[in-house]
Amino acid sequence: MNLFEFTLRLNGFEINQAKEKLSAIQRVPENEYESYVKDQRSKIVEYHLKHSKLYRSLVGADRFEKWEQLPIMKKSDLQQPLKLRLSEEFKVKDVYINKTSGSSGHPFVFAKDKFCHALTWAEIIDRFGWYDIDFNSSLQARFYGIPLDFMGYNKERLKDRLSKRYRFPIFDLSEEKLERYLTVFKRKRFYYINGYTSSIVLFAKYLKSKDIILSAVCPSLKYCLVTSEMLFESDKLLLETYLGVPVVNEYGAAELDLIAFTNKDGNFIVNSETIFMEILDGQDRPVEHGQSGRIIITSLYNKAHPMIRYDVGDTGLLSKKSTFKKPILSELIGRTNDVAKLPSGKTVPGLTFYYVTKSIIEDSGIVKEFIIEQAAIDTFNIIYVSERDLTEQETKEMETALFTYLEKGLHLKFKREIVLERSQRGKLKQFISYL
Repeated sequence: MNLFEFTLRLNGFEINQAKEKLSAIQRVPENEYESYVKDQRSKIVEYHLKHSKLYRSLVGADRFEKWEQLPIMKKSDLQQPLKLRLSEEFKVKDVYINKTSGSSGHPFVFAKDKFCHALTWAEIIDRFGWYDIDFNSSLQARFYGIPLDFMGYNKERLKDRLSKRYRFPIFDLSEEKLERYLTVFKRKRFYYINGYTSSIVLFAKYLKSKDIILSAVCPSLKYCLVTSEMLFESDKLLLETYLGVPVVNEYGAAELDLIAFTNKDGNFIVNSETIFMEILDGQDRPVEHGQSGRIIITSLYNKAHPMIRYDVGDTGLLSKKSTFKKPILSELIGRTNDVAKLPSGKTVPGLTFYYVTKSIIEDSGIVKEFIIEQAAIDTFNIIYVSERDLTEQETKEMETALFTYLEKGLHLKFKREIVLERSQRGKLKQFISYL
């Protein structure tokens, strides 16, 4: 018996029907796929204009003529009681409810109708299937946070057992903990690792310090799937070297769906079956493939709650090879609201600031991980975990690099910590601005 899918059905998520629906969508030929997408997005808009007071108020009408005239939904639009946002045909007890992590600064509770949530799981099962991962039999090494309250903790542990997962909590990633994690890998037949990028990178750095290739001590390990945080090319190389397996990148948003997933050819394939992605400029106009812009997502099947032309808060660009059926996300740049403002008036993405620092700070080989905080227009705090304090020479090299790539006159303050603060769910926010 497939215990994982049985549990989904037990909770009212008709996974078999969802898998059949997904399969039918995937059979739509390439030359008919644009019509499928446009038809489905029109249907979901018309549904919410009829049944959702929230969406009618955002549109300012009960009908629409052009897709491009529909408003861009922001997270801030959704920060009101859920009962005021649900479609009229649904009640709170009839839907799947969860909440976002709040990493964007705008946390909120969201809802999906149960079939839409089942479609999300059908999509995930399909993508993981590209790598022969079976949620009922493939043992997962899970690097995630875990609720610390009694009910939440035990609920997650039960879900782990039902989903063939062994969880490595990531709130304490001291060397002693990582050593214990390594002993677990030596005795369990893990098929894949799945979890937050920064935590798995930290584990890989530990392996590097011990000159250990993980797949050598855990021969059953085949893949590493990272999610929720940026995957830099240097980190991908580190992971593949010291885990000894290919790295797969997953990009998603809890309130929406799985958004993109690396295929076996190394392309970051956008989910075109259950969502529609647009890349827009600052004036809400679509950009050409190959140009960067804001990532806007429409959930094509969520009837319980409108998620139409929704700004996820990230920037990226679609490959020029993208089609309606096979969009390829060639670059995921980072959050649109994570920006560093400099004394000259220049504004740069926060991750650019982080990346320049990263290229220097990791040459020392002693820094395990770090974050950057902008405390003032000209002042940045670099908070790091390391075996020792950085030397004056090392800090000077960082200053020189930042002056070269950004501008002169910036003040850097270095602070060494034993551990970095993560969100309640275990995510590490690499750049924070307090301006």
